[in-house]
Amino acid sequence: MTTSSSERGVSLGMPELPAPGYPDDVRARLEADAREIIARYPDSRSALLPLLHLVQSEEGHVTRTGMRFCADMLELTTAEVTAVATFYTMYRRGPSGDYQVGVCTNTLCAVMGGDAIFEELQEHLGVPNGGTTDDGKITLEHIECNAACDYAPVVMVNWEFFDNQTPASATRLVDDLRAGRPVEPTRGARLCTFKETARILAGFPDERPGAVEESGGAGPASLVGLRLARGEAAPARVVHPRDGGPHDEPQDRAANEPSPAEHLSSHDAPQETSASDPSHPAGPTAEEGE
Repeated sequence: MTTSSSERGVSLGMPELPAPGYPDDVRARLEADAREIIARYPDSRSALLPLLHLVQSEEGHVTRTGMRFCADMLELTTAEVTAVATFYTMYRRGPSGDYQVGVCTNTLCAVMGGDAIFEELQEHLGVPNGGTTDDGKITLEHIECNAACDYAPVVMVNWEFFDNQTPASATRLVDDLRAGRPVEPTRGARLCTFKETARILAGFPDERPGAVEESGGAGPASLVGLRLARGEAAPARVVHPRDGGPHDEPQDRAANEPSPAEHLSSHDAPQETSASDPSHPAGPTAEEGE
């Protein structure tokens, strides 16, 4: 004797209906933008990543409607588009906040305080990893390496850097974002909303006056590493002996080492480093046995 699926407590459910399309006016506007993007590539399917950013800029996350639109424009299946949209973490699969606050919890940032920052923000905001505050302002998540290890621990807001953070400075940062107070990244242009960021990532210019000029480049610590990688002479390094003995000063320290005050954001934490604590300098002071 056999039993039906309903009798066994198994519900097969109805197949999911096709995603609805965009309203005609929205689709016409997105099609014009999409064709501009696709024209940049010799193979149209190469435009999929920026197209996903484009549809994300419309609704704040990649919806089934957005994936269907990308598939139609590129003559792909929705399965092919879904495979890409679910692979990359920059594409959101559900509604999220105006500001994506990502705390790096990869190895270096974690041991420098990233784990403590993330735990503090979860408690302060009352949201789990990937959660959004009730006011729709902040989505919090832990993220992998942002290639800014020389400024650990790093917090990113809509992919802009906030370097050398602490639990206190990161808490102040999210409070300012929720209150609408001005917030300046350590490096990069002033913040815009996540939807606006997604449109820029789709390949469209940032039209805010002065924003391009504000973008800047790498910070001083990164540039030191670049000079070393190129084989250029490294600046002389001062190592203060713990016994207070004499040492040689570099001939042109100002020219070789950027001021610690450079490239600080409105939410940089005090930097407890050898520069600010001469009694505990970094690095060895003498060879073993000397």
